[in-house]
Amino acid sequence: MKIPVIRGVIDRRILVNFQVDPDALSAVLPDPLRSKLVGGVGIGGVCLIRLKGIRPRFVPTVLGIASENAAHRIAVVLPEGGEGVFIPRRDTSSRLNTLVGGRLFPGQHHYSEFEVEEQNDRYSVILRGEGSEPILAVKARAGGALPSSSVFKSLEEASAFFEAGSLGYSATQDPHVLDGLELRTKNWHVEALDVEEVYSSYFEDRSVFPDGTVRFDCGLLMRQIDHEWHAREPLYCGESRRAV
Repeated sequence: MKIPVIRGVIDRRILVNFQVDPDALSAVLPDPLRSKLVGGVGIGGVCLIRLKGIRPRFVPTVLGIASENAAHRIAVVLPEGGEGVFIPRRDTSSRLNTLVGGRLFPGQHHYSEFEVEEQNDRYSVILRGEGSEPILAVKARAGGALPSSSVFKSLEEASAFFEAGSLGYSATQDPHVLDGLELRTKNWHVEALDVEEVYSSYFEDRSVFPDGTVRFDCGLLMRQIDHEWHAREPLYCGESRRAV
């Protein structure tokens, strides 16, 4: 898949992270991906990102588009030993993204309705797919500190962990092929996010993640990040054991 470099601004990025039992993650990760462990646990989560001015690098900013997007993520060790994330599902408010995702742009995208409220550093984001029940729901406010129960010892450690996982491999319509996409930021900066409520239909699925295998870890916030998306070669793998 040959696409131009895509530029834009991350207007707002919410990362809600979970500690996940490694045995549960082994049931969802396609070979040859392996979960990246911190303190003996895997790290999964959801990313809620609003993009603005998205366009090929050679196109003027005024012609860029905006969209709300979401991704379920699992931190992984890549076959060659590097770090990245496996993305079993992507959602978007953009009809264009659903049309070109997996064709002209890496990763299959599901169209979803986004209900977003933001005021005085407080955030509420709810995603609904084809049905009326939420796929994702997050309520949070900027500020505070990492919970004492977090596996990360500091905000700086958490920031470095997620910055290292900039290469994502997304599920496609072909269960043996993962599309690669790398995020390159110009001004990486992470703030603590106090998460008041979080729901993910993916991580709440007890047929995949039994009781006690998923625990909240921390929330992070990024704002006004200049960035580029670079396509990477697809990863050919064994079929994912869990379709989303």
